[in-house]
Amino acid sequence: MPDCTVVIITFNDAERVPRAVRSVLRQTLRDIEVIVVDDASTDGTARVISAFERADPRVRYLRRERNSGGCGAPRNDGIDAASAPYIMFLDSDDELPRHACKSLLTEIERTGTDFVSGQISRYYEPSGRLERYYPRLFARRRIVNGIAEDPELFLDSFSTNKLYDVTFLRRNALRFPEDIHYEDHVFATELYATSRRFAVVPWVIYHWHRAAEHTSISLSIKEMDNVRHRMIAAQRSDKILRDHGREDLLPERQHRFLRQDLRVYLNPLPARDLVWVKEFAAVVRPYLATIPHEVIDRIEPMARVCCHLIIDDRIDDLRVAVRSLTGAAAPPRAAIRHEGRTYWGTTLTPGMDITRLRLAELPFSAARLRHEVTEIAADAGRIAMTVHTYDPFGALPTEWSAFLTYGGHRFPIHPHPSGDGYVSEIVFTPEGKGDPRIGFTREHDGHTTTDRLLVDPNLEPIPLNGYTVQAAGSSAFLRVTAPSVRRRLAGKIKREVLSRVSTPAMKLRVYKALIKVVPRRKDLALFESDCGKGYTGSPRAIYEELRRRELPIGVVWSVARGRKNFPEDAGLVRRMSWRYIWIMARAGIWVDSHGLPLDYPKPRGTRYLQTWHGQGIKSIGFDAPDLRADFAGPRDQWRAAVARWDALIAPSAEFTRVFVPSNGYTGPLLRYGTPRCDALVRGEPVPRVWEELELPPGKKILLYAPTYRDTAKNSGKSVRVDLEAMAEELADDWVMILRTHPVERYHVPQHVRHFVRPAGSYPEINDLMLASDALLTDYSSVMCDYAVTGRPMLFYIDDWDQYRLAERGVYHDLPSIAPGPCLTSTEDVITCLRALPAVHTSFSEKYAAFRELWCADERGNASARVVQDFFAVPLEQPVTDRSVVWGTR
Repeated sequence: MPDCTVVIITFNDAERVPRAVRSVLRQTLRDIEVIVVDDASTDGTARVISAFERADPRVRYLRRERNSGGCGAPRNDGIDAASAPYIMFLDSDDELPRHACKSLLTEIERTGTDFVSGQISRYYEPSGRLERYYPRLFARRRIVNGIAEDPELFLDSFSTNKLYDVTFLRRNALRFPEDIHYEDHVFATELYATSRRFAVVPWVIYHWHRAAEHTSISLSIKEMDNVRHRMIAAQRSDKILRDHGREDLLPERQHRFLRQDLRVYLNPLPARDLVWVKEFAAVVRPYLATIPHEVIDRIEPMARVCCHLIIDDRIDDLRVAVRSLTGAAAPPRAAIRHEGRTYWGTTLTPGMDITRLRLAELPFSAARLRHEVTEIAADAGRIAMTVHTYDPFGALPTEWSAFLTYGGHRFPIHPHPSGDGYVSEIVFTPEGKGDPRIGFTREHDGHTTTDRLLVDPNLEPIPLNGYTVQAAGSSAFLRVTAPSVRRRLAGKIKREVLSRVSTPAMKLRVYKALIKVVPRRKDLALFESDCGKGYTGSPRAIYEELRRRELPIGVVWSVARGRKNFPEDAGLVRRMSWRYIWIMARAGIWVDSHGLPLDYPKPRGTRYLQTWHGQGIKSIGFDAPDLRADFAGPRDQWRAAVARWDALIAPSAEFTRVFVPSNGYTGPLLRYGTPRCDALVRGEPVPRVWEELELPPGKKILLYAPTYRDTAKNSGKSVRVDLEAMAEELADDWVMILRTHPVERYHVPQHVRHFVRPAGSYPEINDLMLASDALLTDYSSVMCDYAVTGRPMLFYIDDWDQYRLAERGVYHDLPSIAPGPCLTSTEDVITCLRALPAVHTSFSEKYAAFRELWCADERGNASARVVQDFFAVPLEQPVTDRSVVWGTR
């Protein structure tokens, strides 16, 4: 008896079924049975599988006499023919990862469960991209004691990502329906209804192939029979739960239908014609009308609106509403505000309540306008279009100006009032790829809001000047795509030529040659903060002190991309450009907060001031994850980079104790405090914060500044609190400034933008600290700077053990020294903020100790003293003894 049977079903798929069979035969579980059930194919499938059967005794071929028209009958044949105690199902156009069978067999034998379910991944053949399907369902390995314990698993209605106990299937007479498509939905419902114990594993055990040229049953959603079959499957699934006495699960399964099944048809509905939409609504309405309103009310607001429009047979309104579901997520044409609630459309109907989206409460820069292109055509090498703009939430002020933005340019436009909005006649020439947007600028403060343009989803692509103007996405917004192949090829050749001339290796060779022959200018300084990302930090504070003293030193600032907050008269150079290489070689002074290009040796005669960018509990230098491994290359590179420093700003004795040995630094230290903290000591708020972030008057401001996770950079996973829950509970009294770390990528959801002001790109964090009433952070070094203000701090450390033991690592036990509560749930954060004065007072002793540890030297004159020692009175001889500490005289 084999350990496992894998049933592969196929029909006229001779080209791809070999891939599926090979994926089973290559399994690390060798004692396996492969049953290929052929649903009466008329191509070469029989010949292909017969060859496998002759070559490998593990393969068995079953052929049905007549085609069943679906997947249920051949799968049932496989159940009947299986000789192993466990069974899996595989479609002929998909495949199994190499360890799928063995890992699932091990799990089902270990747990003794009825079946094991694993992660399924969609494999997009054109790009080779793998995308996990509902990964949160499989986030952890666990045993589930019945579906009621985790009803969200109704979303996992696949039959192919599971290993089943054959005895369990046969004992409960579990069979696939043979007269409908979506038989797996019905089968999965009965599986969940009868199973009392099953397992879930987090690894991928099934690759669901998506080929551009292949249309499967699940992708034939434009066919009305496809809709009918899915409705029948939903009705039968509900009946199964009733027949098994599990009416308590009906709301959860129906919730799954609304979240997943219905959305399959609603998302692409903008591209359907009126006749199709009417018929679709007629097919769906009878079942939808049986779902209780409280179940419909659980889904996201715009999907709920669509459900009620279907039930009420408001087809024209439905076609408007569905364009708010995906892509551009367009706002409504009209909305009503009543007693603090917001309603879609022009009637106060409970089902039309969209308050949860908070669209009417957004700051102006995030306000939503709906722009619909009513006419578009090519005219004399240009695009001419008529656009109707709707302002459903009354966001536009009395004084404004408007423009079309596209390809990095702005073109003024002149919308004129027309009925329920504004109409614009716009003409533009395609000059680059992207999505044109219409923007409105508020005259009194310069804030701007922009939105994409909706077009006819069936717009025929318009080729023009080598570009193509067309509809994009399910919601169909205007897009201009790349130029012709010839232009792209010319651009590629140009980029390749430039890349060969301007390689990093070439620049380094030129630099090393330059520093041997070019004399240094003692009155020229190269300044860089955060690898050129902005005009900020201690380099900024030192620069401003230099200007105040009018010292005869010319400063050039390194800029990585664009300019952020730099003074108009500041000299700028693009980081790693050829001019940057020249200035590095020429400058007699380097000032930096992170690390100038690591492989570039410091020229003889140049003095390098390292300001560093923070202090705190996190491991640093050779103790940090990227250097703690025993690899000589990176460690030697950093050791050489540190050896370039002629002086290091040391803001505290604790910094000296930890940072200096962790980085192998042996040069002099400047112990005057932190130049960038001088502004915090002075405590003078900067008014522009309120203007730029549109902070509402009369509300308290919470600065949320989490640090990144080394194993999840650019993932947004550092934002760990529940922003929606905080908005719901605190938005009446608080507004949050979210300052993510520069290496993070996080997009604030629109429905919390009334509460959260994203400030990841705001140029100066000092401004944010001075504007705030309290800080929420985790392990970020911002805690040490913020302590200078004396204001309340809260610490959200739900992953403390993971962070200190497996992630970054720490030098201090944060819960023991934190000057505020260490919290592990959003509910606790909310509770503490509601009682903040009392909470802050209760930590007064710890706060004082924390400030003594990190901020004892912060007196507000660090910039002046650093400039005095390093610039105004430079050392004649280098100091190499680390015991010599400047600032302790």
